[in-house]
Amino acid sequence: MHHIMRKGVITAGLLSSALAMPAWAAKDAVIAVASTFTTMDPYDANDTLSQSVAKAFYQGLFGFDKDMKLQNVLAESYQASSDGLTYTIKLRSGVKFQDGTDFNVEAVKANIDRASNPDNHLKRYNLFKYVASTEAVDPTTVKITLKQPFSAFINNLAHPAAVMISPTALKKYGKDIGFHPVGTGPYEFVTWNQTDFVKVKKWDGYWKKGYPKLDSITFRPVVDNNTRAAMLQTGEATFAFPVPFEQAKLLQGNSKLDVVTTPSIMQRYISLNVTQKPFDNPKVREALEYAINREALVKVAFAGYATPATGIVPPAIDFAQKYPAIKYDPAKARELLKEAGFPNGFETTLWSSHNHSTAQKVLQFTQQQLAQVGVKVKVTAMDAGQRAAEVESKGQKESGVRMFYTGWSASTGEADWALTPLFATTSWPPAIFNTAFYSNPQVDKDLSDALKTTDREQKAKLYKDAQDRIWNDHPWIPLVVEQLLSANNKNLTGFYVMPDTSFNFDEADLK
Repeated sequence: MHHIMRKGVITAGLLSSALAMPAWAAKDAVIAVASTFTTMDPYDANDTLSQSVAKAFYQGLFGFDKDMKLQNVLAESYQASSDGLTYTIKLRSGVKFQDGTDFNVEAVKANIDRASNPDNHLKRYNLFKYVASTEAVDPTTVKITLKQPFSAFINNLAHPAAVMISPTALKKYGKDIGFHPVGTGPYEFVTWNQTDFVKVKKWDGYWKKGYPKLDSITFRPVVDNNTRAAMLQTGEATFAFPVPFEQAKLLQGNSKLDVVTTPSIMQRYISLNVTQKPFDNPKVREALEYAINREALVKVAFAGYATPATGIVPPAIDFAQKYPAIKYDPAKARELLKEAGFPNGFETTLWSSHNHSTAQKVLQFTQQQLAQVGVKVKVTAMDAGQRAAEVESKGQKESGVRMFYTGWSASTGEADWALTPLFATTSWPPAIFNTAFYSNPQVDKDLSDALKTTDREQKAKLYKDAQDRIWNDHPWIPLVVEQLLSANNKNLTGFYVMPDTSFNFDEADLK
């Protein structure tokens, strides 16, 4: 029996352990991910990864397929009242939670009541703050009434945070439910070793016959990019995400592995603080859009794994509008700056919401490009603490934010969550994340009117008008939509990264 030394840990060779097994091999998948998990209570998680792992044991009334199209899950159908205030949802019957509790109207009410109660201080309260009441119509029908019309409500119920937790478990574990998840999903929770891994195993009582196909899944946090890629090569991991762009070629050379790219809903942009000189001048803002070569940026910072932005909302989001590509035209940029009264350019600051290597590359590239049109920027890449202190918690008067490189991914799959937090006047920091301090009364009206109608054509018109106006006001330099890069052993099928960076593994199987 041979041993492989790895960081001082002895791992028995894969062959010898396989020989000790019975003739059939268990289907155990190991998923290498980029960071540790915060909680197994999706309502209290701000990170997509924790919510993603929770999909093993939890399901919502609705969800998304791998292309972000809305699906019924524990709900069979729904009806929205024409005023957008009440949603009547028909539930799937005959479903049980993993502790034997029935999934029914009472279970739904317990979860929505908990999520919509501000006293619980759950991180995802914002998705449920419009709920006024949840009541049983009959054992398989629930009626949810809202405080104000909100026509994207079903999309909020499909968000990975909006899951059904066993009401028995909620009573039993209270605030500790995040360590004792009990849901209706295909896998049962086994262990969460906080520094090391989360393990789940096949649940025999799952309502969907013939599923799940795997015996167990182990989600293993591996912070170092290169280690994650190496684990695929040695067979220690079955699937890894994200795979660093610079490792793609190496992994593609391995005949046992598939490298997969997925379009994301992660929009990368630079917001411009339109309340501050010189960004209060629309010509200056437009000039900066012409000063950046997006094709080159894709190559330099994203190793080719991104596409130039076609708008301010990524194409995979419902109601996204597409616009003609912004040409790279430094001469036009200089001309506009001159017309705006800055023939020699100006000096300013460019901050970034993250300090990882891709963000650093974007900052350097942007700095060089802007210098060519006379705009000198001092760059700062922030960590989460700096970002919270300098950007997220300061209002317009005291904010030092000028140019700000960041990204946004709307996990509800719908235009409201892609536009309102970033462009509504009510979303200026410290409220939400409108770091451009952009304010346009007609855009505000479009966004709130769109939530008051359940008529699809009407919504599409309003969202188009809002996006047209924002596009022509230039509060941002739209940059790129990232692609997501994952890799897996060819024996693993049906395990996908979704456009919102969460996972879909309903169909996962190992041959």
